[in-house]
Amino acid sequence: MSFQRYPLSTVQKVSQFIRETLVLPPHEQQPGTIAVEADEDGPLPDSLNALGDLFRVGDMPEDNIPAPNAEGRWFVSTIDPAEALAKLPGLWIRPGIRLVTYLRQDSNGGLGNTVALPGLLSTTEYLEDAISKVTADQPPAPMGALPSLMAGIEGDGSLASFLAASIFTREVREFGRFNRYARWTHHRFVAAPPPQIPWQWRTKIPEDFSPKVVLRQDAEVIVEFYSCRVQKPIALFRHLDRYPPNTYTANNQDQVVAVAGTAPS
Repeated sequence: MSFQRYPLSTVQKVSQFIRETLVLPPHEQQPGTIAVEADEDGPLPDSLNALGDLFRVGDMPEDNIPAPNAEGRWFVSTIDPAEALAKLPGLWIRPGIRLVTYLRQDSNGGLGNTVALPGLLSTTEYLEDAISKVTADQPPAPMGALPSLMAGIEGDGSLASFLAASIFTREVREFGRFNRYARWTHHRFVAAPPPQIPWQWRTKIPEDFSPKVVLRQDAEVIVEFYSCRVQKPIALFRHLDRYPPNTYTANNQDQVVAVAGTAPS
């Protein structure tokens, strides 16, 4: 069995690298996307990082794809999420596979849904067809899409690559979300419970909050780290990802281990 503990700064930097790449270009943003608006719970700490490089998906001409809009209609982002993998240790996109992100925006904010599919099926025709078949609140499901986003990812099998995969999974799932639809954006990695908060524990208090990766004798890889949701309801989360042998598609578990209590008067 192999075991590796990582400093908090490592996961913070990996997350930052991904976020600096996964930034919507101006024409795909609503006013206020970058400077996230405050809500009744107060302003969101640490808003999105500065704009990174812009990448297009395939050779799709802009005038042939559904245009960005704020009326709740899905459209295709010009950002290629796979570019973020270039900054991560030991991960890469499978040959012939492409990541495509669909976006939907309305007066409450934005949603995003990233899928992995063969490059030959990522043409304008196929991507538009998936949008035309959307029903209710379900995101587009293009023909040939892989069963999961991470099914399109390969790596060198190192412990660091699985830690990067766990962070990449959460960041790319959040890509396109903002304002009232934001989820992972409200989380901050922690190596200990913030001491200024009176925590009410829902589980046994963990002995070690540091990010860690374990390779079991049966070849299963387990990634564990903790985060604090800084937007109400404030809570501590344990994130546990189990990777079966020879895959970067994990069983993801995000468990609340403590909630913020009321400070004594």
